[in-house]
Amino acid sequence: MLILGLNMFHADASAAIVEDGEVKFAIAEERLNRAKHYGGFPALAVKACLDAVGAKITQVDHVAVGQDSDANLAKKFQYALANPAKILNFIRLRQRKEAMRDVRSLLAGALEVDAKQLRFQEHHLEHHIAHIASAYYCSPLEKAAGFSYDGSGDFVSTMMARCEGNEIEVLDRVFLPHSLGSFYTMICEFIGYKKYGDEGKVMGLAPYGRPTYCEQIGEIVGLKNGNFQLDLNYFKPLGSNQGMQVLPDGTVRLARHFSDRMVKLFGQPREPHTEITQRDMDLAYAMQHRFEEVFFHLLNQLHQRVPLPDLAMAGGCALNSVANGKLFDRTPFRSTWIQPAAGDEGLAIGAALHTYHSVLKQPRHYVMRNSYLGPEFAESRIESDLKKAGLHYRKLDREPLLEAVADQVAGGNVVGWFQGRMEWGPRALGNRSIVAHPGRPDMKDILNARIKHREWFRPFAPSILAEYQHEYFEHDHPSPFMLHVYKIRPDKRAQLCAVNHADDTGRLQTVSREENPLYYDLIQAFRRKTGIPVILNTSFNENEPIVCAPDEAIDCFKRTRMDVLAIGPYLALKSEN
Repeated sequence: MLILGLNMFHADASAAIVEDGEVKFAIAEERLNRAKHYGGFPALAVKACLDAVGAKITQVDHVAVGQDSDANLAKKFQYALANPAKILNFIRLRQRKEAMRDVRSLLAGALEVDAKQLRFQEHHLEHHIAHIASAYYCSPLEKAAGFSYDGSGDFVSTMMARCEGNEIEVLDRVFLPHSLGSFYTMICEFIGYKKYGDEGKVMGLAPYGRPTYCEQIGEIVGLKNGNFQLDLNYFKPLGSNQGMQVLPDGTVRLARHFSDRMVKLFGQPREPHTEITQRDMDLAYAMQHRFEEVFFHLLNQLHQRVPLPDLAMAGGCALNSVANGKLFDRTPFRSTWIQPAAGDEGLAIGAALHTYHSVLKQPRHYVMRNSYLGPEFAESRIESDLKKAGLHYRKLDREPLLEAVADQVAGGNVVGWFQGRMEWGPRALGNRSIVAHPGRPDMKDILNARIKHREWFRPFAPSILAEYQHEYFEHDHPSPFMLHVYKIRPDKRAQLCAVNHADDTGRLQTVSREENPLYYDLIQAFRRKTGIPVILNTSFNENEPIVCAPDEAIDCFKRTRMDVLAIGPYLALKSEN
């Protein structure tokens, strides 16, 4: 049985293919069309999914979409009636969404087949149920508390659920305009981060701030009846697009969130690319602080209703790895399973698996053991692209390759590491990574100046051999998808100075041999040379989506000041090129 899952006409459009209950392939459209956070129809992703399982669209049994414009209609109309100026907007948005719901025609057009030949059944699933499904059904958990939160989806910002067996029982929803994601976005915009997806950057700025504005920012999000409410005086009225617009070319644009009340209280908003002042850092600090307080409050409420140790979590806000790393100390939950593609691209997997388990009542047997669900490329393709680029390279067997790359990293060089199947989700986890020495005081500046060209305050991540985690970090709950931030132990901070953030933390990736044998053995080779079982890992890109294909990796290597490219079994040195 083949099920195609889609996230379409929404930020981070994506597709996933599930065969007999197992996720075989999943990819965000941005990796193929190179348009960051692309929000149109994921035509290339659909083709890649079908190619991966050797199927035609006419062989697909079910198509599941992680979006349902009929969900929560009563709440939408209630809001529209309370805001008469918005009614026309709502009608227009609904008309536009109806036109986009014709999945059959869209797929037939994209794949150039006759729509009459398509035999699939179509399923639309509410946004946040799809998020929770993407975490719970990929986890090994037989029962768990389910939690999803983000800016918005199908007029909801937060959902709590009880997950057991095949079923996800929704316990509570927080409806718009109240949204922790919108709160976070609003402050990010005010301090000059106005692009969709910039929130993760500002999370890295927060530790440089002081608690100057905690009280004032705390008033923007109030806790009420075990839930939360925004003080809407701080926000521009919510438009029909729920604060976000997908333009005809698939570009995602945010509407302005903050009202003039923010300007009265905190002065003029910062313009992008201007100096970051202490005020901006202090606002970032207060925002993260209040976000965490509300998040832990919600989780504690959820645990009272679902008193289990395990939490299955997704939604864009679940990428807040700082909050994730603290939840074990601030809530009764003892373990988390967070979808590696916690943002909206993950909806494709959630919708497909929900159809398989909840709609079709098929038993659960799949567990997502790693995030390597994207494409891989034959050696012949890699070598052909190296030749086309005119690069001098040599081919090495596995062990000599690992030794050579570990030597380069130990010597302070920066290596582009392109291996195996591409990661699913926004994090590079050792297959499309740039790797470097975690213990060189100048490495952060080298990477930012020579390759990444990003803000000075943004941290780099440590990839650590799983068995050494407790030795280096103050928490031993694993973080295979780089979704938890933990304190680095005081005696290890100098050894990890390039990945030790301003608050002595690291957003770590725990690496086991079972999950990624080649990357594990690379870190092991580096440990033998340096005594450090950790490697600095950042995504293989330069202000673009993470590289997917060999020619993109080669191009990034050539145009940046990267020292080495290890691509499949091939090694190219900048000094020889």
